[in-house]
Amino acid sequence: MNQAPRIIISGGGTGGHIFPAISIANAIKEARPNAEILFVGATGKMEMERVPAAGYRIEGIPARGLKRPLYSLSNIGVIVDYLRCRRKAGEILKKFRPHLVIGVGGFASAAIVSMAGKRKIPVLLQEQNSFAGLVNTRNGSVAKRICVAYSNMERFFAKEKIVLTGNPIRSAITPCTPQMREEGLKFYNLNPQIKTIFVVGGSLGCRTLNNCVKRAIEESRPEREGYQIIWQCGKIYKEETDRFNKEHKSEHIHCSDFIQRMDLAYAAADIVISRAGAGTISELCVAGKCTIFVPSPNVAEDHQTHNAMALVNENAALMVRDADALERLFPAAEELLGDAKRRESLERNIAKLAKANAAEEIAKECFNLID
Repeated sequence: MNQAPRIIISGGGTGGHIFPAISIANAIKEARPNAEILFVGATGKMEMERVPAAGYRIEGIPARGLKRPLYSLSNIGVIVDYLRCRRKAGEILKKFRPHLVIGVGGFASAAIVSMAGKRKIPVLLQEQNSFAGLVNTRNGSVAKRICVAYSNMERFFAKEKIVLTGNPIRSAITPCTPQMREEGLKFYNLNPQIKTIFVVGGSLGCRTLNNCVKRAIEESRPEREGYQIIWQCGKIYKEETDRFNKEHKSEHIHCSDFIQRMDLAYAAADIVISRAGAGTISELCVAGKCTIFVPSPNVAEDHQTHNAMALVNENAALMVRDADALERLFPAAEELLGDAKRRESLERNIAKLAKANAAEEIAKECFNLID
């Protein structure tokens, strides 16, 4: 089309939805600098800060996620808010007149995607997980195209609509090299003579992983087994972690609530221990890192376990269940540190699953629908 394409991108509630959405927006602007992009997110959620910080406009709607179990009385208020969201979504569509609406999942995208389908505006969905979320599965019928990161998604969506693109990731994440490893060890002030485990629980942190690291420190496992830990404890756990580290000083522990250079932390690590969010998995595939996943049990449809198992079944990662992590996680990591051939095999296999240009591929699908 000759005129500037107008595109709405909707979703949010968590970084796992927001950061891929921003990556897609960046790829669209890279290909079509004149494109007008408007985000629609949930009022009061993190997208209302992160999206403007990335340079994009955003409209807020009073979206809330359904509570589990679905028959909970508290969902009456959620449904009332959803009806308000549909009315607000209709107003946004009428005013902005988009050529395309992109839904990246999460409760914030439910109303705008549904209303776009009702008004015959082309819809593209981006499904990040191997087990599709409720919002995307419900809106799959109105979508013209559904971009996925895993195979066998025909159980959720019509086969003819599916395009395997992978998940968009941060542009700084690239395949790790020996030079990056050396830079990462220097950046994090690590000992290059010993192995490194990187434990990452997301920007807010993960209590299970934090407790596992604390247990390892209390048992002096890093000193005894001869490895060091980059420990990303998360913002909400910073104070209690600082108190713990004052009582248990160790030269083998490098703790921070936030990781400034994730690319260098990946590069420095011999093993990464992580939750199994879709975006994190996509980054680890591109980085080509030997990984042990500890899926969160507190997410809808237990999708993190499905995500992790998709890699485990390809011999591309290991998994320890959350309930077993305190006893089994660090013994499993230490065994893996001592098995160089197994680590190399896992690195090769996870790298085979990488899709580094996912955002660009999704942008192409957007323009195919618009043009």
